Amino acid sequence: MPSTTTRSPVQPITVALLGTPEVSAATLYGFVDVLAGVRRDWQMLHGGPPTGSPFRPLVVSRDGRPFDAGNGVRITPDASFAQCPDPDVVCVTDLMIPPGTPLDGMYEPEVAWLRDAWAAGATLGSSCSGAVLLARTGLLDGIDATSHWAYCDLLAREYPRTRWHADRGLVVTGPQQRILMAGSGVMWQMLALALIARFASPEDAMRAARINLIDLNQTSPIAYASLTHGGRADDPLIARCQLWAAQHYRSEAPVARMAALSGLAERTFKRRFVQATGQAPLEYVHTLRLEEAKHMLETTELPVEAVALEVGYQDPSFFGRLFRRRVALTPAQYRRRFGALERTLREASGASLPMRAARHG
Repeated sequence: MPSTTTRSPVQPITVALLGTPEVSAATLYGFVDVLAGVRRDWQMLHGGPPTGSPFRPLVVSRDGRPFDAGNGVRITPDASFAQCPDPDVVCVTDLMIPPGTPLDGMYEPEVAWLRDAWAAGATLGSSCSGAVLLARTGLLDGIDATSHWAYCDLLAREYPRTRWHADRGLVVTGPQQRILMAGSGVMWQMLALALIARFASPEDAMRAARINLIDLNQTSPIAYASLTHGGRADDPLIARCQLWAAQHYRSEAPVARMAALSGLAERTFKRRFVQATGQAPLEYVHTLRLEEAKHMLETTELPVEAVALEVGYQDPSFFGRLFRRRVALTPAQYRRRFGALERTLREASGASLPMRAARHG
């Protein structure tokens, strides 16, 4: 089911990323990279036509002037608060300040800007210690929230009306679930994925996770790989067979049927297929079947044996061995890891929420 906030590519989703001298460049530009690569990178890896991201990430600061970030990297903002187009999302990526640091009015322009963006209908986000600034807006009163575990106890004392959860990696909260907060460390990646799921689609978010190897567990990169990357062969005859295989990979004797479709002797067909794709025809069919199996394990509760049958394997044991060899996880391990991620992203996508009101009149 597509997100209710999915937009046309001609209407970019403006994500304003707050730049301050206390920000870490890695997290700030990590958001930029992940959001800018949505759809674009998947198409590139699969040999598809060039496609732009539906997101327009902008680094925004109070005056738009270059500054040195908390880790010494020179940051050149894209815009000042006054120059920034009305944002759909505003994110406080992080603040490199010790827990309990007195802010003494340091961020009053930033707090006012966040409040104005909220009043105009923007979704607000924070990751890690960025919650320190978001809490100063008063918008977290009476709702759930999270931050880095080292900050939550102090935040709970300073903002007792907010329910702080140091144990939660991602919190979707507030009126109309318009506040998204990520907890410690690399959980900013989950915030980025949640925003992609909500404003583009859960499928786009899953693809971004797989391309960027986003996970909180020790997992082989092979588990994230799209087995079907590479696109169609330049050889028109083989490309025609690839298209047939994409629609009929469940069929019995698929290699013989592709050879018949090609009009070539089977041995000649196999040789030409390898030359065009780098894979033997049967290996290519296995690739298509396993990629579909991965999708079914992510999105359904079908037993593994049923998944095997659905994608064309009569022997579940063979399917399990092949899956583990190609994906580096058993089917059950893959479902536990990526099925949970897919459900989290689908919930964060807000697909069950009412359509957002028009932002600008």
